[in-house]
Amino acid sequence: MIELAVKTVASYLLGSLLGSLVIGRFTGRADLRGVGSGNPGSTNALRAHGKLFALGVAVIDVGKGWFAAGWVSRFALPLAPPPRVVHDWLPAACGMAAMLGHVFPVWFGFRGGKGVATFFGATLALAPRLALATFAAWAGVLIATGFVGLASIVAAAALPVGVVSDGLAGCRPYLAFALFAAALIVLTHRANIERMCAGCEPRARRPWQLGRRVAS
Repeated sequence: MIELAVKTVASYLLGSLLGSLVIGRFTGRADLRGVGSGNPGSTNALRAHGKLFALGVAVIDVGKGWFAAGWVSRFALPLAPPPRVVHDWLPAACGMAAMLGHVFPVWFGFRGGKGVATFFGATLALAPRLALATFAAWAGVLIATGFVGLASIVAAAALPVGVVSDGLAGCRPYLAFALFAAALIVLTHRANIERMCAGCEPRARRPWQLGRRVAS
């Protein structure tokens, strides 16, 4: 249990390093939480600071989810080996902790992003094939509707379905991660859901127009 606690805390702290705020402090750019949509993720970074800045944000935010679930969880500590059940839960637990860190970052006053990029990174480490499927769902909804928020919600909701259809539902850590991620991303996108219902959610008509706010 000590190893589980140490690695989940480390993953949370890693997740708390928001790509946009880290790069912003090094480059002197404005805090994205006070710019545009107020979200420190790569979409708002693209709209506010351009493609190169947004690419850096995406690399950091995806990378920390992948690193937490794929590497922190496997890092050898000078402790007695954990029980098998704890060992099996470590990758999923570290992925969930990284997502929580991104949404509620201790380094930045617990005001973070929506967790989508970190979700993709953790899923890529846990189940690469399902990560590609969720990304395909995200891209398909984005192209069809222009709503980044809706695409993110559908992609997250698709992961539990993918876990079940791929025969991984019997592995509780995979299913727990999938359900946790879907619930967290719906929660962080509740304002987007309200705006879509009201007909005032910004829309990108094509993926290459994500840097522009286009009226619905």
